[in-house]
Amino acid sequence: MRYFVAVAEELHFGRAATRLHMSQPPLSRAIKRLEANVGALLFTRSPTGVTLTPMGAVLLDEARALLDHADRVRVRVSAAAGAATITVGILGDSTDPAVSRLAAAYRRTHPGIDIRIRDTDLTDPTCGLRTGLVDVALTRAPFDETALAVRALRTDPVGVVLRADDPLARRDRLRLAELSDRPWFQFPRGTDPIWQSYWNGGTPREGPVVRAVQECLHAVLWNGTVGLAPLGHDLPAELAVVPLIDMVPSRVVAVCNEGDTNPLIRSFIEIAAAAYRH
Repeated sequence: MRYFVAVAEELHFGRAATRLHMSQPPLSRAIKRLEANVGALLFTRSPTGVTLTPMGAVLLDEARALLDHADRVRVRVSAAAGAATITVGILGDSTDPAVSRLAAAYRRTHPGIDIRIRDTDLTDPTCGLRTGLVDVALTRAPFDETALAVRALRTDPVGVVLRADDPLARRDRLRLAELSDRPWFQFPRGTDPIWQSYWNGGTPREGPVVRAVQECLHAVLWNGTVGLAPLGHDLPAELAVVPLIDMVPSRVVAVCNEGDTNPLIRSFIEIAAAAYRH
């Protein structure tokens, strides 16, 4: 059922296989066995992806209900064993409306679970997951995903943050090459190089070292440093954000350690996927 729900939500066997951390052939075989068991086609296949058949749409609702119930059973068993606490790391976007939806939905689904929040800075995109400080992280990719299970929740376009009086701030859009002569903020030595490269537009840069969102904004305000940020966030009146037309969008992701079987974490990621779809 989890395989079926993944394909039904992604509407693409390749993307579903990536989400499930498996290869595509066994996933395709599993779906064919499921279709044989129910006696009907669940998907209409095409070269570009799949669509749900009417039977598939009915099964999707039932499958989600079954999986939710299974997760609740696991949570109750875990709670009886004293494992009723999870720690969530959140990177920078704690004011995102989707976080509020996720919090409300998780409380409804798991009343009585102790949820601890660790708000983290920009120096560790996994929010302390690798060092055991958190059980699951709401963060942004890309970063080194070795030994991690990563679930994409949303993509956001990215813009450049400039002082409001900067001549480029009056532009409707910019390209990365137009910012090549500017200083760019840097993260401390030892920060994930994939993470650093993304926020430097894929090119080695020089500039002041920052650790938190507010330090980035002050670097722009005081020094004219180039800072990148997802669009849609409120900024002080002294700053402006201009969309970048050649910057890869930023992915919001939920992350846990690969192979983690804690039902509280699994449920958290599934509820997060639903909260970020709205």
